[in-house]
Amino acid sequence: MIDWTQRNVVITGAASGIGEALAHHLAGRGAGLLLADVDAERLAAVVQSLRAKGASCEALVTDVASRAALQALADRAQALWGGADVLINNAGVALVSPVHSLNEADARWLMEINFWGVVLGSQVFLPQLKARPVAVIVNVSSIFAMISMPTQSIYNAAKAGVRAFSDALREELRETSVRVLCVHPGGIRTRIAQQARLGDISSVAGSAAELHANFEHAARTSAADAAAAIVQAIERDQTRLLIGIDARLGDWVFRLVPARASAWFSALARWQ
Repeated sequence: MIDWTQRNVVITGAASGIGEALAHHLAGRGAGLLLADVDAERLAAVVQSLRAKGASCEALVTDVASRAALQALADRAQALWGGADVLINNAGVALVSPVHSLNEADARWLMEINFWGVVLGSQVFLPQLKARPVAVIVNVSSIFAMISMPTQSIYNAAKAGVRAFSDALREELRETSVRVLCVHPGGIRTRIAQQARLGDISSVAGSAAELHANFEHAARTSAADAAAAIVQAIERDQTRLLIGIDARLGDWVFRLVPARASAWFSALARWQ
């Protein structure tokens, strides 16, 4: 077991969802925390809540799409602790739009956060992580890295990119002290759907309210349960984690019939 009281953790996207749940879970274990998010108000509220419970917690408003902002976050970790032990690249956003009417600016917005935020975050933290006796990079992908759904093309592409990037990074770091865990959640009850950018959603829902309700119905796993699973995976030195029965089922179908998996899950979504 890891003695979390001797570990310092950086979490991006920490103002809500899985990131916030991870902050609370790790604070309960005694870890030192540096939390990052672009939402200054919600981030401050999370920090206040954690400090009220006695947690060792710092925060920095950070746009993970910016290398300079991520470098400032890494510099803050170096100044606070002499370097982070665990980096959790969790920040992510959603976009719902068919390809034929996809807004390029929205697509680039998602890729900058969901994919490049992981790449740049890993890059800027690697020097200090390599200097630690044992360190971990946790990259949050999705079951949508394996199962592709209509109106989710850019999200699918970004999360598949995170999976492939993580696999390559793990091999590059095999002879170092840094381990890489790639996480593939299924439906998690977070605010991501409410915060998503929406294009033409007529093929999947009659309104934004219906879309959000459908997501709530499909999201079977709580953020707290997802956070607990991620912490346990770190402690077990796992390289890959599927969260939720939907993610495990999706992965099993993808392994069994990769050419048909997306079609089957798309049909199931339409039937529901």
